[in-house]
Amino acid sequence: MHSVGHHSLPSYALLRSFECAARHESFTQAAEELHLTQSAVSRQVKELEDIMGATLFRRVGRRVVLTESGRRFAADLAIDLENLRQSVVRAIAVGERISTLRIGILPTFASRWLIPRLATFLNDHPNIEIRLETRTLPFDLTRERFDIAIHFGKADWPDARMTKLFDEEMLPVASPRFRDMHMATEPGRLAEAPLLHLITRESAWIDWFAMIGISDRRLLSGRHFDQFSMIISAAAASLGAALLPKYLIETELEGGILIPLSDMALKTHNSYFVVSAAGDVNPQVNAFTRWLMSAARRGSMHETRQDGRL
Repeated sequence: MHSVGHHSLPSYALLRSFECAARHESFTQAAEELHLTQSAVSRQVKELEDIMGATLFRRVGRRVVLTESGRRFAADLAIDLENLRQSVVRAIAVGERISTLRIGILPTFASRWLIPRLATFLNDHPNIEIRLETRTLPFDLTRERFDIAIHFGKADWPDARMTKLFDEEMLPVASPRFRDMHMATEPGRLAEAPLLHLITRESAWIDWFAMIGISDRRLLSGRHFDQFSMIISAAAASLGAALLPKYLIETELEGGILIPLSDMALKTHNSYFVVSAAGDVNPQVNAFTRWLMSAARRGSMHETRQDGRL
């Protein structure tokens, strides 16, 4: 086991060459990206291996492939170099009196719900910049230097403060053309019409039809997609009826591109949460969390008015 003392830490140049070579699994491509010669990259990687006392690459024919040690080190180093870059960004921002919130977010939630509302937050907080990065699974907020994350599921994010934004309600919708073609507002007709399914929620339609007493194995047939954004496009193109969270299709519902086939919504057991590090007292994080909660409340009030209950 080698102990790396303060004076024998590898230089940034060595770490950068290794990270780049590891990302491409190619010394040639790393050399092109870094504007070095291939032999320079190879020499720097060899020097890093000598310092670490570990083999990071093995040669397979004319290619280089990461060893298990190399793969683990590359994964850690990618996070560390990004954190170093974030530290520089933050330092510059402090000098400019601007704070940057780094947010890990679900892609469809970002494009469909957050971004259309974001201007109001930015107008009210001109000294806060927003950096949105896609994350779909829980991660270590502190380790990866994220300030906030949006999580869908249960309240099961370890070592974090979780605040519920809203529960999920899924509504059966289709294009007006599809509804007329299949007379799809009649549940029996809808059960026989083409249905659009999210691959990760194959049973959603079965659960919805179960609420109105219809059970049929054919409900699993239809067109299958792995993103809600694809299903929204497919429904708008009259490829089938879709069961979609209301918050994702606000624009389509208001414009009449998609219309409800029933007012009966399927309430799932999952919710959307805003997540921040446990014990975090960052005022910018608190401001953004409060704004998210307010936007979520306004959205639910708008839905209630549309449903005629206010």
